[in-house]
Amino acid sequence: MASYSPVNTELSKLGSNPSEKKSNSKSLLPQNNAENKGVELKREMGLISAVALIVGGMIGSGIFISPKGVLERSGSVSICLLVWTGCGVLSLLGALCYAELGTIIPMSGGEYAYLLKTFGRMGHAGPVPAFLYIWTCVFLMKPAAFAIMCLTFAEYVVEPLYPNCDSPTVVKKLTACLCISLIAFINCYSVKLATRIQNIFTAVKLLAVVIIVIGGAVKMAEGNTQHLVPDFEHATTSFSNIATAFYFGLWAYEGWNYINYVTEELVNPYVNLPRAIIIAIPLVTLCYVFTNIAYLAAMSPAELLASDVVAVKFAARVLGPAAVIIPIFVAFSAYGAGNASCFTTGRLSFVAAREGHLVDVLSYIHIHKLTPMPALMFNAFLTICMVAVGNISSLIDFFSFAAWLFYGGTTLSVIVLRWTMKDIPRPYKVPIVIPVIVLIVSLYLVIAPILQNPAIEYLYASLFIFSGVIVYVPFVHYKIQLKIMDKVTYFLQLMFSVVPTHSYPE
Repeated sequence: MASYSPVNTELSKLGSNPSEKKSNSKSLLPQNNAENKGVELKREMGLISAVALIVGGMIGSGIFISPKGVLERSGSVSICLLVWTGCGVLSLLGALCYAELGTIIPMSGGEYAYLLKTFGRMGHAGPVPAFLYIWTCVFLMKPAAFAIMCLTFAEYVVEPLYPNCDSPTVVKKLTACLCISLIAFINCYSVKLATRIQNIFTAVKLLAVVIIVIGGAVKMAEGNTQHLVPDFEHATTSFSNIATAFYFGLWAYEGWNYINYVTEELVNPYVNLPRAIIIAIPLVTLCYVFTNIAYLAAMSPAELLASDVVAVKFAARVLGPAAVIIPIFVAFSAYGAGNASCFTTGRLSFVAAREGHLVDVLSYIHIHKLTPMPALMFNAFLTICMVAVGNISSLIDFFSFAAWLFYGGTTLSVIVLRWTMKDIPRPYKVPIVIPVIVLIVSLYLVIAPILQNPAIEYLYASLFIFSGVIVYVPFVHYKIQLKIMDKVTYFLQLMFSVVPTHSYPE
């Protein structure tokens, strides 16, 4: 966690110790050295690729498996559709807050960078919120989410090969591991290739959604609207159930903040960051609401609740012999979401390591490909471990709990910076009422399930989050270094041709 760098004359010309680079206490921007040149990430992502990253990251397997959970927890079709819309509005408001943060702190790393730059200035305990976020995300939340996406991909690829029996679990896991390895390889090889693949799979996802929406429209034109009449009679009155219904919906919307992880690779971020958010999230919200309406036009709420994979049942009901295309599209959708997850999580580890909160080698990039190869490979390794263990379904129960705890803290950064850094230029400024609303809703989503219906998963999540303090104190605060990491870093530099990203003399 402390900074490590091999002392070796053969590699010293490639860069000095990143821990020697000090932050500017008077600025939220990362330091630049005008007199030196260095190896750094390139700005190659335009507006279309940014929109594709957000849409591709959000539309994964969630819209094809979450409708059951949202309907089950909300209790009625009307509340279900309101929850789906509310999740989209909340995601948009949160993303607009992040847009302001992303334009005044133009660093990759998303929540980590914003928590670090906002609270890191407040004494010795300042960096702790950022470290707890990186601890939770890198080692649990992001690998678990990536694993779920790749396991979903494997499910839809392997299942058709065993039409008359259950597909072997080991085959699914191996397929998921191959998927993870392929995604990691592509992201290590080329940023352009990774973003082009993301663009293509985003188009495929949208095509799948369009097919479902059109199929639902045909059913509605035939008069199948009996399940879409307003119904508040059976709606839940439990604050806890509403919050957990949002958990399921927000899992499908997960990815609304992906663009903030790659700000340093975005062309003209001051313009393209808010513009990509304003285009992508309303588009996804419309897709999700119309998709749920289509589901309910083709099947009753009881039938929807009885299906774990609602899109497949919808296809069998509406598309007939062509129903086979939906599992293929779902597999593509899950793959594309996995690619977006890998792309962004690698940058999260990269930025945290650059700040000394993870081992130094994770902040290195390939000298020719200019991709954060060590961070990408580390994320892939953790994800494969998640797949190997296999018992990751329980992680979904507290994923949103942990995520919105940090999303709320990050939104608080907008309010804090309005008071502590009043004069800093803000190329994009969100109305202050928006971060206040997002903060209040985040507190509700975190507290309501605990107060009304406490579950052991929330206790596990809290314990894991705050166990990061045990790691932070010796390895970050007191900078205890393990000498073996010098040899490991030197070996990885030689093996993978990676170098630090800070400046070095010509």
